[in-house]
Amino acid sequence: MSVVQTQLKENKVKPAGRYRYWILALLFMATTINYMDRSIIGVLAPTLEKVFAWSKSDYASVNVAFKMAYAVGMISMGTIIDRFGTRIGYTIAIGIWSVFGMLHALLRPSFGLIGFMTARFGLGFGEAGNFPAAIKTVAEWFPKKDRAFATGIFNAGSNVGAFLAPIAVTTILTVGGTQSWPFTFLITGIFSAIWVVLWLKIYKKPEQHPSVSEEELQYIQQDDQEKNKNEEEVKIPLKKVLFKKQTIAFTIGKLTDGVWYFFMFWSGMFFTDRFGMSIKELGIAYAVMYLIADLGSIGGGYLSKFFINKGYSLNVSRKLSLLICALAVFPVFIATLTNNPYIAACFIALASGGHQAWSANMFTVSSDLLPKSATASVVGLGGMFGALSGMLIDIILGQNLDATGQQAYFWMFLVAGCSYISILIIMHLIVPKYKPLDHQLNEIE
Repeated sequence: MSVVQTQLKENKVKPAGRYRYWILALLFMATTINYMDRSIIGVLAPTLEKVFAWSKSDYASVNVAFKMAYAVGMISMGTIIDRFGTRIGYTIAIGIWSVFGMLHALLRPSFGLIGFMTARFGLGFGEAGNFPAAIKTVAEWFPKKDRAFATGIFNAGSNVGAFLAPIAVTTILTVGGTQSWPFTFLITGIFSAIWVVLWLKIYKKPEQHPSVSEEELQYIQQDDQEKNKNEEEVKIPLKKVLFKKQTIAFTIGKLTDGVWYFFMFWSGMFFTDRFGMSIKELGIAYAVMYLIADLGSIGGGYLSKFFINKGYSLNVSRKLSLLICALAVFPVFIATLTNNPYIAACFIALASGGHQAWSANMFTVSSDLLPKSATASVVGLGGMFGALSGMLIDIILGQNLDATGQQAYFWMFLVAGCSYISILIIMHLIVPKYKPLDHQLNEIE
């Protein structure tokens, strides 16, 4: 072991150089753009419902189209990213979602429901590449003890994007009126173009990057000292890890994505139907919701690091963090029992923060338990099942809202609150102890 490695391991000397945080900043930026694109429709939903004369089931169909493509894209993009790497895979993904995002602006009622569903399908397919690419990048650039925190940082971009979306929508509609809604889908195109240029110019793997010092590289790769140095050269197809308990546990954990999609795409409808909120009031409610979610993402990522630094094992640290997150989501059903829209917004905000903290830790579980060369594929698989759970929620909720009215919201929020604790228990039963797989798919004690 080198002197540098000994210092890093035994004396915990901080590494010279922090270029990895420039890479993390790009992940944050991409995730912000990603969520701004997808969140616009949630704020616009009450407006589009009138412009396009949608029923609740019609709006559910629009969301199903997005999630269906997201499910397909997750498994496809994850495989592509593992095969061709994050530099090329990420560029393809953001290019696809930006084009289809801006195509929304061309849609008119004469296109019918199919036109919007087509645009959402293309957007969903492209956006599916963001998280597999970002998680793989974090696994390449950060040691395990820092990954939850790094994931929490870039995942906070999802809330920044979702926070900016209502501000942009309310500003455009306030100035230009209802007929100006198409402009809301054009605002991220310029940011996407800037990001692609920066990504292609800056990104390389740490061992190939001229701006990464030897000390920083040793810090980044500190988990790999006992491993086969050729691990990254071994490409592991998804089918080889598909039925591993580590993959199954992560995939089940990602079913909670359906709840997050519900918060994102249906909260606007809920606030309008339950409280009759105006577009300005809706913007404020969303701003509160996503501000708390942002804090949850960063705080949730820090939780694991805090417990690890206190001496807890990786297994205990991750699961204890997930439990705290699950408890934050639990009381969200109270939002349907209050007559005050801002109290309701606070409970949904707390649940959103809990979900994002959960998500930061859950993404890290994949890189904890699986080889780097399979990480993006498995994240894609989990994202696919998360999107499928979101589709099921859309179909059931849309039909029940049309049939029974607002009572359906109570049951959906109640299910949302209970799901995280239930899923955590199932995950623990599958992987009671952390036993990661090496590149030969053997468990490491």
